[in-house]
Amino acid sequence: MKTTIGLDFGTNSVRALVVDTADGRELGSAVYEYEHGDMGVVIDAKDPNLARQHPADYLTGIERTILDALAEAGPGVADSVVGIGVDTTGSTPIPVDAKGEALALQPEFADNPNAMAWLWKDHTSTREALEITEAAAARHPEYLAKCGGTYSSEWYWAKLLKCARTDAKVFQAAASWVELADWVPAVLTGTTALAQVKRCICAAGHKAMFNPAWGGYPAESFLSVFDDGVLTLARKTLPDIAYNVSQAVGALTADWAARLGLPAGIPVAAGAFDCHLGAIGSGIRPGTMVKVIGTSTCDLAVLPMGGDFQDIPGVCGVVPESVLPGNYGVEAGQSAVGDIFNWYVHKLQPGAGMDHAALNRAAENLRPGESGLLALDWHNGNRTVLVDQELTGLVLGLTLHSSPGELFRAWVESTAFGARMIRDRMTEYGVPVDRVIACGGISLKSPMLMQIYADVLNCPMLVSGSEQTCALGSAMAGAVVAGVYPDFDRAAEAMTNLHEVRYDPIPENVKIYERLFGLYKRLHDLFGTREYAENQYEVMKALIELRNQERGRA
Repeated sequence: MKTTIGLDFGTNSVRALVVDTADGRELGSAVYEYEHGDMGVVIDAKDPNLARQHPADYLTGIERTILDALAEAGPGVADSVVGIGVDTTGSTPIPVDAKGEALALQPEFADNPNAMAWLWKDHTSTREALEITEAAAARHPEYLAKCGGTYSSEWYWAKLLKCARTDAKVFQAAASWVELADWVPAVLTGTTALAQVKRCICAAGHKAMFNPAWGGYPAESFLSVFDDGVLTLARKTLPDIAYNVSQAVGALTADWAARLGLPAGIPVAAGAFDCHLGAIGSGIRPGTMVKVIGTSTCDLAVLPMGGDFQDIPGVCGVVPESVLPGNYGVEAGQSAVGDIFNWYVHKLQPGAGMDHAALNRAAENLRPGESGLLALDWHNGNRTVLVDQELTGLVLGLTLHSSPGELFRAWVESTAFGARMIRDRMTEYGVPVDRVIACGGISLKSPMLMQIYADVLNCPMLVSGSEQTCALGSAMAGAVVAGVYPDFDRAAEAMTNLHEVRYDPIPENVKIYERLFGLYKRLHDLFGTREYAENQYEVMKALIELRNQERGRA
């Protein structure tokens, strides 16, 4: 037996998964909840846009989860491990010293959030992202074309510029900034020194304007226009080559092997973002869109390299080999989905006993349009297609009779409408979407949500056979770099499958959701674009008409 380990670093926890490479059978898994901050996220009551993580949690998580997952897998399994893969959130850059040690691991910076990992959903750099967008539009429009036309506050360069402006001590102490997806493989392989760190094409291409077409990262002449060239210091530490997940960054060190009870020298794959490896773990291929549904969502599609394609405005980039080697990777997503539901349950606390399960039961008893509510899913800004983190959530149609279940369903529907905006944008620009595969815990826990998505998208929703597709995708990367399979096509044939459940659109619901989506689109354009200025007098009236129509059928 040959096994591999997939490490999956999420927003609130890290998971390790031990997989049999012969058939993808999951032998053991373990989860470590990050200890620092609020549910693993260091926040600031004075600034709702700040979201950081302490790198110490990543190191503790590696050891705790791998040891526990191997223990669950059983005696002797550790000796059969032949490779390791890693996925993480992103863009989550970490300020490091010349040796690659995270600054927050040093006593001087241990309690300084600016010296910690700047989590993907940190939106403190909205102003900086706008400046980068404007400068690129004027000087290097090709940079913007490959990342959807707008640079985001969730991304690498905006976060570095924000730190330079707000905490000079941290910025000057940082010899470089390393994405979490690059830092963990470097730690495991002893290649954290800046000259040795291998940067992944996933993070570099989608978040840091890296592209082989212009020789790698943005030119120093472009970065020098910001604040007397502070970003050029970081640029000097970045290489002009990036790696995909079929390539190893090095071998597991003897020290880590001893700590984890694993064979020394096994290969560790280049890292990637959780959603990208989740797509691989779901069996992504041309014509398939994978929706990784979690606290946020990520929507992935691939196009074979060599063919013609259009740059797609509003997405998170079209990057060669960022998802599946040999293909262009197209990434989009929503900044909040599960986070909206968690916020409602844990922050607003809708009522006694109204947890996720109770709200799902209440919501699934409602028909489309019955609540009379319509929401915008922008509680954490809009990642795609507006790329604007200074947008907020909204609920229209509230009355004194609106119930917690109705509100919950309206927010679920809003995320489905946001998902349709993404799917429609991809197909509009020539990306084929013949089927949609969903993965992530929500896709298995909420049939109500999945049926709504099928009805709103008007296409079948399939579900990945694994409940841990991101970790499985990482384990598949471990199998490829170990030589168990020559490529991901062969690995997918052996190691992935689809769940038996399938959600087909219900024609009657599709008709109602077409009407509701039209109303959503009007609100989307009204609040999310500068051009839309039509009178919206009819929207509330249309919601009431739908509500009365559906309630009259009871």
